Amino acid sequence: MTDQDAEDEEYAASHDGPGLGPAEEAEFEGLLTFLKESRGFDFTGYKRSSIRRRVARRMQQVEAATFAEYLDVLQVDTEEFTQLFNTVLINVTGFLRDPEAWDELAEQIVPQILAPKSRGESVRVWSAGCASGEEAYGLAMVFAEALGVEEFRARVKVYATDVDEDALAAARQATYSEKELQSLPDGWRERYFERSGSRWTFRSDLRRCVIFGRNDLVQDAPIGRLDLLVCRNTLMYLNAETQSRVLRRFHFALNTAGVLFLGKAEMLLSHGRLFLPVDLKRRFFRKADQVDPSGRGVGPIGRLQTTAARADVQLDDEALLFSPLATVVVTQDEVVATANRRAEAQLGITSREIGRRFTELELCHRIAGLRSSYEDVRRNRTSLWQHEAEFARSASETLYFDIQVVPLAGQHEEGTAVALFFTDVTRYRRMTGELQAAHRQVETAYEELQSTVEELETTNEELQSTVEELETTNEELQSTVEELETTNEELQSTNDELQSMNDEMRQRTSQLDRANDFLESVLGSLRTAVVVVDTELIVQAWNGRADDLWGLRSDEAVGQHLLNLDIGLATERLRPLVREVLHGDGPGDDPLRIDAINRRGRTVQLAIGVSPLVGRQSRPEGAIILMDQLGAASS
Repeated sequence: MTDQDAEDEEYAASHDGPGLGPAEEAEFEGLLTFLKESRGFDFTGYKRSSIRRRVARRMQQVEAATFAEYLDVLQVDTEEFTQLFNTVLINVTGFLRDPEAWDELAEQIVPQILAPKSRGESVRVWSAGCASGEEAYGLAMVFAEALGVEEFRARVKVYATDVDEDALAAARQATYSEKELQSLPDGWRERYFERSGSRWTFRSDLRRCVIFGRNDLVQDAPIGRLDLLVCRNTLMYLNAETQSRVLRRFHFALNTAGVLFLGKAEMLLSHGRLFLPVDLKRRFFRKADQVDPSGRGVGPIGRLQTTAARADVQLDDEALLFSPLATVVVTQDEVVATANRRAEAQLGITSREIGRRFTELELCHRIAGLRSSYEDVRRNRTSLWQHEAEFARSASETLYFDIQVVPLAGQHEEGTAVALFFTDVTRYRRMTGELQAAHRQVETAYEELQSTVEELETTNEELQSTVEELETTNEELQSTVEELETTNEELQSTNDELQSMNDEMRQRTSQLDRANDFLESVLGSLRTAVVVVDTELIVQAWNGRADDLWGLRSDEAVGQHLLNLDIGLATERLRPLVREVLHGDGPGDDPLRIDAINRRGRTVQLAIGVSPLVGRQSRPEGAIILMDQLGAASS
C-alpha cells in the first residue's frame, strides 16, 4: 500500500464505522440521493463501508472536509462527476483471471452447455459488469475454441454490460497492449487478435458477436434466455438485500440448464433455493430447480427430459412440498438438497441451510442422537427410528418428534442419499405428561419437574445464543473476505495509475535531458563568452568561452552573484546596463566597450552586450550578457 492509499484509508476510517455520527450519516445519504436523482447512478444498494471509502478518497483529493462540502463541489463542478464515478466503479479486470476456473469453464462447463443443443441452435452468454471488455472477449474465445470460428459466428451471442460508459467505450475499441495479452494461452493472441501498431485488436469478424451496452444490475431488467451468466467480483460490492434482488433476476434470466459463474469472493451460501453449487471452489452454480427431490443430482448442467417426465417430477415436488410430515432430503455428498414447508415451519430449516452439509446444521446439534442415527443409516443402508426426540424450537417451546431415517434407492461409491421424516408427537407427549402429573399429585415431584424444565430452558437459551454468535461470526468472516477482495482491487487500480504516472515522468525526464544537452551544445559552440543571470543577478549559465576568458569554471560561477565574481572585469560597470534591461528599458544600440584582465593576466578589450531573457509572461526574467574579445588593449 502506498502512502497515498494509507492516507485514503485513514480518512475513510474517520468517516466510517461507529464513529460516523447521525449528522454525517444524513449528509452521506443525501449525497447518494443526489447522485441517483441527478445522474441516475443508484449507489444506495452498495455496501456502505466500500462506497464511503471511495467517496472519501475523492473528498481528500478535492480537499472537501465533509460530505456536505463535497455535495457543493458536485453541484458546481460537473467534471467532478466523472472523477467520482471512475473512483467508485473500480474497473480492475484482465483476460482469463483465475486460470483454474477458466480451465474448468472451457473443459467441463462449455461442453455440457453445448451437448444438449441441436446443431445450429443459438447460444446466449451474458458478461455482467464487463469493465473494459477482457472478460467478454475471453468468453468469446472460449466458445470459439469449442465450436470453431465459423459455427461460433453463426450461433453465439455474447452480451457484455456495465454501468460505466467510459469503460464500455474502451471495451468497444477492443484494443489491448501486448502486456495485457500475456495471460492468454499459447497461440490465442495470433489466432484471435490482429496487430495494429504497438497494440493488438480483437478480430472484427468475431467482434460482431460481442454486443456491449449499459445495464445497471440493481435497476435495469436482465437479459433473458441465457445459457451462461458470468458476473465476477461485482456482487461483493452490494449489500445483502441488493444481492438477493440481483440474484433473483439472474435466476429468472437463466435457461433451465443455465450456469452462473461468479468471482472467487462470492459464495451464495444463503441462496440455496435459487442456485446449487456445481463446483463451489471455482464458483460455478446451477438453478436450484434442477435437483431431483430424492437428492440425486441430474448433472452439472442437466439432461433433456420429456414433457411427461418433467410433469412427474413436478408432481413429486408438490407432494413433498405439502406433505404433513416435516421432511429433509440429504444427497450422497451429505449436502441438504431440499426441505418441505413443514420442515421450515417446525424445524426452522430455511433456504440458508439448503446446500450446506447436513451434519453442520443446528438441527443435528439440538436433537440428541440425530447425527449418530444419520451416520448409522448411511453406513448400514437400513432404516432407523428415533422415538420422541426432543427439539427446543425456542426458549419457551419444545417439540417432540418420532424420526424415521431412511436410505434412498441407488448405490453410490461416495455414500448414500438419505431422507429424514419427522412426525410431530408433541401433543401426545404433552398429554402423557399431564396424565402422569395428575396421577402423581405430589408437590415435591412437581417442584423437581419444574426445576428440571427451568434448567432445560436455560441450557436451550445458551445453545441458541451460541448458535447465533457462530452465525454472526460466519457472516462477519464472509464480509471480511469481500472487503479484502475489494481492497485488493482498489490497490491494483492504484498501482496501474502509478505505473502510468511513472512512464510519463520517465518520458518527460528524457525530453528534459535532451533539451539540456542541446542547450549546453549551443552555448559551448559559441565563440563569444555568454553569461546568463536572473533578476537578482545570480548566475544561471556560464559557457566554455567564459571559462577560457576568466579562468572560472561553470560549477564555480553558477549560483554566485555576478558582482561578487573574482574576475578581471569591473562588474560594477555592468550593473546599470543589466538593471536597465531587467527594468524593461531595453538594451542600448551600441555594445559597451571596456578593458579587462583575462585569466592569463593580459589586458584585453571587450565588447559587452546585454539582452533581456524574456519568459512566458513577456516580462524579463533575467539578462543575457555577451562578452566578445576585440583584442589586446592599448597601454
